[in-house]
Amino acid sequence: MSAAATHEGRSEAAPLSATDFRKLQQLIYEECGIHLAPGKRIMVEARLRKRLKPLGIPSLHEYCGYLFSEAGRRAELVQMIDVITTNKTDFFRERGHFDYLVRETLPLLERATGAGVAHPCAVWSAGCSTGEEPYTLAMVLSDYSRLHQGPAWSYSILATDISTRVLDRARVGIYSEDLAAPVPAECRRRYLLRSKDPSKPLVRIVPELRSKVQFRRLNLMEADFGIRDPLDVVFCRNVIIYFDREVQERVVAAIVRRLRPGGYLFMGHSETLNGLNLPLTPVAATVYRRLA
Repeated sequence: MSAAATHEGRSEAAPLSATDFRKLQQLIYEECGIHLAPGKRIMVEARLRKRLKPLGIPSLHEYCGYLFSEAGRRAELVQMIDVITTNKTDFFRERGHFDYLVRETLPLLERATGAGVAHPCAVWSAGCSTGEEPYTLAMVLSDYSRLHQGPAWSYSILATDISTRVLDRARVGIYSEDLAAPVPAECRRRYLLRSKDPSKPLVRIVPELRSKVQFRRLNLMEADFGIRDPLDVVFCRNVIIYFDREVQERVVAAIVRRLRPGGYLFMGHSETLNGLNLPLTPVAATVYRRLA
């Protein structure tokens, strides 16, 4: 092995320095609102190593130098965020929320604001990851529309995430059968297509359901979400747990401003809005309604 190769090997193996990690902590906090604790340094190092080979950069230190350059910020920032952010979701996760949505939220919104009848019921899945949540919402809302008594009932779903990588997977709508196991049998029959290749245990969301979900990259730290029409329901679950309280209040306040008065916000069961100054009233476990 040549001296150059040995030097390069040592460069690739060199750990992420404390100085570079502190700079990354600040950048990620400013861009994403996520505070990386010191204990996350090894995780960050391992994930950033995935970017060295595609970029032809020999070390983490040189990667950080590139990332903080003007050209690097333009070309690499989104990719860095993609590998750093954690994405965990499931179909019908926290199932009680979907039961409450159908039993309480949708009928009340229809009576109070005409949601679904006078205008499509507008739903936003914020932090949608690989798509399981918005597709669960599409299944539930499609069933509600199919069984609705009276005038035709319609809906639209906006699904956003900061990671382009997970959004690309979500748009395709293909999942392993194991991941689809929480989907009720009737929904599986109606909304999932099995692979024609029996050696591939995969399912795909049916086209008519995929067409109901608009996927878009959105950073919740941005001042303008680009959402112009008022929303009736927002699911923002297991997202703000990564933010400190100051960022939590700022982000949730911005989300609530997009809610129609009387609209509903669903948060994750591990999240609380207690102590935040927001125009919301709790109506069920981690379910809130915007005050008029």
